[in-house]
Amino acid sequence: MMRLHLFYLLVSILLMAACSNADKKKEAENTAQPEEQPAPKDDGFSTLAKSVFEIKTYDGQRILETGKGFLVTSTTIVAPFSLFERASRAIMTPLNGGETTEIKEFYNYDRINNLILLKTDENEQSPLKLYGADNAEGLKTIVLGKKVGNRQPLYSGSCLQKKTLQGRKLLSISNQIGKISIGTPVFVSNGTVLGMGISEEVMFERQYFTVPVNEILSLVNKRGEAKALKEIQSANSARNASVKQIILETDYGNIAIKLYNETPAYRDNFIKLAEEGFYDSLLIHRVISDFGIQTGAADTRHAAADDIVGWKGPGYTIPANIVDGLYHKRGAIGSPRKPDDKNNQRRSDGSQFYIVTGRKYIDEELDDFEEKNGITFTAEQRNVYKTIGGGPHLDGSYTVFGEVVSGIEVADRISRFPVKGDFRPLTNIRLKKVRIEY
Repeated sequence: MMRLHLFYLLVSILLMAACSNADKKKEAENTAQPEEQPAPKDDGFSTLAKSVFEIKTYDGQRILETGKGFLVTSTTIVAPFSLFERASRAIMTPLNGGETTEIKEFYNYDRINNLILLKTDENEQSPLKLYGADNAEGLKTIVLGKKVGNRQPLYSGSCLQKKTLQGRKLLSISNQIGKISIGTPVFVSNGTVLGMGISEEVMFERQYFTVPVNEILSLVNKRGEAKALKEIQSANSARNASVKQIILETDYGNIAIKLYNETPAYRDNFIKLAEEGFYDSLLIHRVISDFGIQTGAADTRHAAADDIVGWKGPGYTIPANIVDGLYHKRGAIGSPRKPDDKNNQRRSDGSQFYIVTGRKYIDEELDDFEEKNGITFTAEQRNVYKTIGGGPHLDGSYTVFGEVVSGIEVADRISRFPVKGDFRPLTNIRLKKVRIEY
């Protein structure tokens, strides 16, 4: 009996040791850094590394984000916009060490593709050459590590395939891009840049991509004048309050709108996104007969016919601002949001908006909405809903921030298009461009 007891004890100890070793191995796999893979000989990559920079962004003295960027012209660095969205200043240091420089200005940015062009002083380093060819799949890809002694680490992978992700056309790569390496140039074997490296969570799995060179070049071609970094967050409220009208150019005609000064945060946000070109080429992705049309989702820009869309905003939401006297009459412009059970503060989506085409209602229906939503319609509102129409069921729950001044018939036409089960039109209808008239 004693021997049997010792046998089971020994087996238990061996099993616990095996489990412990397995746990340690799994932990090591989860925390390990990517191993250096066979890559081409240096072939000048140490020289190319001089045009790559480590970037740290700050809000005052508080550090916000760390990433990378690289020279695309002698005075222009491309980097991830997400590093700078809340930053008041930034510093950059050459990848392999050297003098630290403060970044104070930017040229422009592309929020959807997560790109920003930063202004820097004339550099002795040469801008990196960009790979503009379209046949990238299967190419060997190289990411630079920080120099160790005289050795320039090169991490080798490959370009897997083209992929559309949340409104962006990207290239999937096998190289691992760590959090502090977002923005690194992804090279091909001849030393030209395929694009800017990023990582994304896709279906609960971390995947790695490069923003292609053509998106970077498109931004460089629209570079414009340099502006202070603080302007990314600031709004010219006085100027925005004097906007005459905003033109929404659609595939089926123009809709002219005005934004209310009573909801300044929504007005300033809409104008900011319009000036960025954020809305250009997005789908009108939701159409409901007798209610209205909805657009402004970033994931619709390159969406395929079977894609589920309407979930990607600019990366932030806006506090609700429900103002007495601003209601969902026909032609009203409002901001959608997630349901109350997932959004108890009723914060609005940062970019999407709807235009109410609506229908006419009778008093009994309006009485039901008052009871259900805990609101009281004024005599004027009742008269408008009975004679002109609108969407009274949303009053008191959703922010209204503007109205149509001309072209409501264009919204009417779009609202009658056949749709799928998710209310997406069977025919792609685009918001081609948004123009601001001061």
